[in-house]
Amino acid sequence: MLNFVIRRVAIAIPTLLVLLVASFWLMQTAPGGPFTSERPLPQQVLDNINAKYGLDDPLWKQLWNYITGIVTQFDFGPSYKYKDRSVNDIIAQGFPVTLTYGILSFVVAIVVGGILGMSAAIRQNSWLDYFAVGITIGAQVLPNFVMAPILILVFTLWLGWLPGGGWNGGQWQHLIMPVIALSTSYMASIARLTRSSMLEVLRSNFIRTARAKGLPNRTIIWRHALKPSLLPVISYLGPAFVGMVTGSFIIDSIFGTGGVGYFYVNSAFNRDYAVMMGLTILLGSMTIMFNMVVDILYAWIDPKIRL
Repeated sequence: MLNFVIRRVAIAIPTLLVLLVASFWLMQTAPGGPFTSERPLPQQVLDNINAKYGLDDPLWKQLWNYITGIVTQFDFGPSYKYKDRSVNDIIAQGFPVTLTYGILSFVVAIVVGGILGMSAAIRQNSWLDYFAVGITIGAQVLPNFVMAPILILVFTLWLGWLPGGGWNGGQWQHLIMPVIALSTSYMASIARLTRSSMLEVLRSNFIRTARAKGLPNRTIIWRHALKPSLLPVISYLGPAFVGMVTGSFIIDSIFGTGGVGYFYVNSAFNRDYAVMMGLTILLGSMTIMFNMVVDILYAWIDPKIRL
């Protein structure tokens, strides 16, 4: 198992380096720049600004300085648009908000989706199965950018029960609608995966043997069927978690929470390449890390994967 973990870590490091180099190259080759606008600056002023931020250096030197700053000081550099703030300051302000939505949505999606999927599989072709499948289909066809305005329309404008946006220190009233909007489509996917996987396991020979021995149905489900049925679900959880965090970009924009999604969208419009690079590398690192965690969990559950 230790050798398996070491191999996964050894693969993750060069993958992250390739992501960093590719992101930097794409930013540099994009048309325009952080200081270009409809009213161009005088060339002398533009040269002074580029010299201040090191943008007049060769690309290889800019890349080397950028990587060195990240590795040695975990410094993503200054923001080109927010003059008194660095990229680290922006991440420190917005990422906890976005991460809060992501974690809560992740928990809700796993708990509700897992319960719906298991209940539908255990009671196949019953009213509970049809009810769970109907909910998952309805949630699957409503992505978060559609669900969020519907929730605001119903619970804020019509009923007046919940605030339509803002963060306000993360009070529960401001968390309910973003978490629902963000978790529904992932909850549906988890429920469908759990149902199909559980049905396949319940039809396996070792489950028939356990029933032939007279074991109670509860023991068969929890001790024999649950663990192998979770394998497809676990392989989905890593990308799903990162998708919920990155999906918060849309939630931040619609609900105005002030998370990193707000800064990411604005950095694209303002061509603030430093902020875009920092957030891209941060989310790419999370993707690599959680996929590695999923691989390790998968190998821990199924020993055949280690070979």
